[in-house]
Amino acid sequence: MERTFSTDLLAKDGQQVSIAGWLHHQRRLARVTFALIRDAKGIAQVVIEDDRIREQVGAMVPETVLVVVGTAVRTEQAPGGVEIHAPEFRVLSAPTEPPPFELRRPRLNAQLPTLLDNAALAQRHPRHKAITRIAAASVRGFRSTLDSLGFTEIHTPKIVGSATETGANVFEVDYFGRPAYLAQSPQFYKQMMVGALERVYEVGPVFRAEPHNTARHLAQYTSLDVEMGFIDDQSDVMAVLRQVLSGMVREVAHRCPHDLEVVDLELPEVPVDIPSIHFSVAQVMIEEATGNQVVGEPDLSPSDERWLGQWALREHGSDFVFVDGYPMVKRPFYTHPDPERPEFSNSFDLLFRGMELVTGGQRLHRYDEYLEALSEVDLVPLDGYLATFRHGMPPHGGFAIGLERWMARIVGAENVREVTLFPRDLTRLTP
Repeated sequence: MERTFSTDLLAKDGQQVSIAGWLHHQRRLARVTFALIRDAKGIAQVVIEDDRIREQVGAMVPETVLVVVGTAVRTEQAPGGVEIHAPEFRVLSAPTEPPPFELRRPRLNAQLPTLLDNAALAQRHPRHKAITRIAAASVRGFRSTLDSLGFTEIHTPKIVGSATETGANVFEVDYFGRPAYLAQSPQFYKQMMVGALERVYEVGPVFRAEPHNTARHLAQYTSLDVEMGFIDDQSDVMAVLRQVLSGMVREVAHRCPHDLEVVDLELPEVPVDIPSIHFSVAQVMIEEATGNQVVGEPDLSPSDERWLGQWALREHGSDFVFVDGYPMVKRPFYTHPDPERPEFSNSFDLLFRGMELVTGGQRLHRYDEYLEALSEVDLVPLDGYLATFRHGMPPHGGFAIGLERWMARIVGAENVREVTLFPRDLTRLTP
């Protein structure tokens, strides 16, 4: 008999069905047992009245893998409005030991290290599965929005011959006896491809040898990268970013209504006009409001970002706020300076609920500008990259979204590891 998923049972009312999954929980009463069977899409309730079957199921432990055949019956009180009657059970595999936490609880009652040590098991929990599906829908929205805007998806090398930004925070690997590095980003390659396709994007892993063991840093994360040509300045890039975020939220709302309920999540609204503030103005506002001396600092601290997030929500009703015009000293060598104020850059960060989510901006596009910029920094030769600019490149720019950080802000997680399948950080290399 063809398998039916738990979410499709209602359409099978009155029919014999076969479901398969894990024994999530069982509740034994005097004359009846209710068994909950969890599959990839949800939970089905099975009603057991036959004493022989009740005894069989009563001997099973949670996470036993089963096939259940019975009759689907519409019942308002049951999960999904349907349950299975007159069942027969067939065991496919039985656990050799009990789980270290109870998967039947609305939230897993365990510390984060325990969850990460048992990540494959924790991902079976309905809330964790919902978060993973919301992340998948976010990526689908990212792709579909850019496809509709004429972008082409690309796939670039993750083993590279030189660092993308600086010589620090890179993982060195032995590449057939030569030193090479895991890519910090696809930055160079996506710029090069602007010279061919004009508008490109990539979804892939990036690697940072972060010496920080914080709640917001990972050594490997998924980057959603965009690069586009023939722009006037960073404002064109910011406009596309707004469309992308709107598309991501829209796709999650469309594809994951049940998952949003499981996580108890209300999606953010992406304003038609995201509020924007220049870096120098933001610093003056923060200093006047808090008394902290921040004017003259080359970057925003996490507390500065939180203050700006609160300001944007209070003054503009927005979870998002652009900060543009960061000082050139804090931006990579390929960043285009502001023609009117060259000490500041044509770059931006997008803060989401008080934390940096996106970094982007306009890049240099003339060969002589790159020679001058590279003369001032200590980087290995980048002949392959620079060759692109010898042959004519349009004004261009782009941005990158960290998927895990996006998900952490979406669901309100305190630690980015809570929404990462198998996180890699300063101390964790397994599972």
